[in-house]
Amino acid sequence: MPAPSTAAVVAEAGLPDGGQLCILRVDASRAADVLRVVHAAFAARPPVDPPAAALSDTVQTIAEKLAGGFGVLGEVDGEPAAALIVALDGDIATVTRVAVHPDYQHRGIASALVLCAMDLLAARGTRTLALGVRTEFPGLGRWWRRHGFTWVGEQPPLELLQRSLPVLVEAPTADAMRDLGERLAALLKPGDVIIATGDLGAGKTTLTQGIGAGLGVLGPVISPTFVLSRVHRSSTGGPALVHVDAYRLRSFDELEDLDLEASLADAVTLIEWGGGIAEGLADDRLEIDIRRGLDPDDETRLVFLAGVGARWADGQLEELR
Repeated sequence: MPAPSTAAVVAEAGLPDGGQLCILRVDASRAADVLRVVHAAFAARPPVDPPAAALSDTVQTIAEKLAGGFGVLGEVDGEPAAALIVALDGDIATVTRVAVHPDYQHRGIASALVLCAMDLLAARGTRTLALGVRTEFPGLGRWWRRHGFTWVGEQPPLELLQRSLPVLVEAPTADAMRDLGERLAALLKPGDVIIATGDLGAGKTTLTQGIGAGLGVLGPVISPTFVLSRVHRSSTGGPALVHVDAYRLRSFDELEDLDLEASLADAVTLIEWGGGIAEGLADDRLEIDIRRGLDPDDETRLVFLAGVGARWADGQLEELR
C-alpha cells in the first residue's frame, strides 16, 4: 500500500486561457505523477549526447530525490502539468529536475513553480539556489537569467547557474514595517534600485517611509500616485530617495519617460508596483515582495527581500531577519 500523501497547496491561480493552476508541495507518494511530467517534457526536447539523465528516471529514483529534498507539482484542472524537484544541503539547494508537460507549456507555469519553490526555501532559511543547464539549450539559460540566476562556472555538458534566495522577514505591525525600512536603509547606497510589489494596502508605502526615515530625507513620504514620482532630498548629505508609483504604468517605455536615469547613479530609487516593469533599470537591484498572511484577522505581513546581482551577493540582507 502506498504511503499517504502529505501534499499541501502552496498557491492557486487562474490561467489566461481559463484553466485553474494549483501548485502543491509533494512528497514521494506523488513520484509517479512527477515522473509522468518529467518523461513527457524531456522526451519532447531535441536529443542530446549524452542523453538527459531525466529520461532514465523511474518512480523509485524520483521518490528518492523527493525524499532528499522536496517537490513542487503544478496541476491544471486537476491534471499534473509541471514539476520541480529540489535537493537540500545546508544553506544551498539545487534544482535537480524541472519540467513542464508539452501540453501545458508557454503558459507561465514554470515561472510560478520556481517562485513558489523559492518562497518555500526562503521560509526555511536557505540562502542559495543552484542548477545546471545543458549548454545545447542556450534559451533555457537565458530563461533562468531572467529569473535572477547568474553564471558561476561550467561542468560539461552543464552551465552552472545560481542566485541568492529571498530573505523572509515578518512584520506583525505597521511600526514593525517602518522599523524594517529603517534597518534596510542602513544597507543602502547611492545607485541602489528597489522594486516593491504587494497587494493594495500590503505596506509598500509604510516600508518606504521607514527607508526615508533611515536615509534622513526631507518631507513626508507618501505614495506619489498622481505625480508618479517624487524626489526626497537628504537632510544629512546622503543619497536622495526617488519614490515612484508605477501602478498606472503599462511598460518599461512609460517608466523611462519619467527620466529616472538622470538621478539613478546618485539616489536610492524605489518603485512601488514595479514588478514586471522596472527590472530593466538595473541588473543589480533589490526586489521586495510584501504579502498578507492567510488569516484575515492577522495583520502580520511577510516581507520577501531578494537581492539580484553582485551588489547583493554578500548576504548582507541576512542582517534584517
